[in-house]
Amino acid sequence: MLGESKFSILEKIAPEFKPATILVEAPATRAVLESRLKTAGITFPLIAKPDIGERGWLVEKITNWAALEDYFTQVQGNFIIQAFVDFPVELGVFYYRFPSQKQGHISSIVVKDFLKVKGDGHSTILELIEKYPRARFQRVALQEKHPHLMGEILADGKELELVPIGNHCKGTTFLNGNQWINAQLVRVFDEISRPIQGFYFGRFDLRCTSIEDLYAGQNIRIVELNGAGAEPGHIYQPGFSIIEAYRVIFSHWRIMYQISQLNNAAGNPYMTLREGRAIFADYQNFKQVNSVRRETVAPTPLHTQLT
Repeated sequence: MLGESKFSILEKIAPEFKPATILVEAPATRAVLESRLKTAGITFPLIAKPDIGERGWLVEKITNWAALEDYFTQVQGNFIIQAFVDFPVELGVFYYRFPSQKQGHISSIVVKDFLKVKGDGHSTILELIEKYPRARFQRVALQEKHPHLMGEILADGKELELVPIGNHCKGTTFLNGNQWINAQLVRVFDEISRPIQGFYFGRFDLRCTSIEDLYAGQNIRIVELNGAGAEPGHIYQPGFSIIEAYRVIFSHWRIMYQISQLNNAAGNPYMTLREGRAIFADYQNFKQVNSVRRETVAPTPLHTQLT
């Protein structure tokens, strides 16, 4: 849902299925933030991210007040603070339902394997990063963010999570979890989705305690809900056929088109070209302003905790 407020979308999801979340309107002050975090019951570590954004852009796991102050003095515009969910399983579940039907469909499950390295007892963390191609692409960002850790030696067999954000652009490996799709899981997402007015197509990014709990509809925390701009992430499984990936994407586009036709026939107007261009222009301006600002501010040495 490019250009739309992530917070307003999350507000439509039942409280039992999402982490505590607040919208911080710029300009922010520490006094206001302290009060609002206390009221919401959000403590460190926490997640901060722009209210509009994509692909993990400016999403940060923050562990202390100095880092949070650094974040809200850099980001221009409204942002979200969300309780950090440490459930071990992170998934993207793509769900759609035709407006005239009571039951929906799950067309994709992507399993997110976070970027990490495993120690051998003698290599430094930087050397381990250099040895692992996926981590090597993130080397510069990791060196800037965690310079004091690069020379440490990781014990043999010990794993270190390098990036706590489950995004492909940040090094997370996307795996195909479609084997977990069944009628029970569809019923769970029917229950989650029906109260969301006007929602028929999109991907739930969530964390849960286990697949068994996911089937039971418990211990699920939806951190984002992405609509028309979302992708069926399982196609990024290493080795996945590119021809099959295009087939999956075209199939999703066809379904989205069919749903939009049904919605339009029910009296919901299509977005005009002018409206779409205006939303895109506003988003591009927001991103440009923040990209320039983030590049000109030196990384704080307090952004050092990887866990």
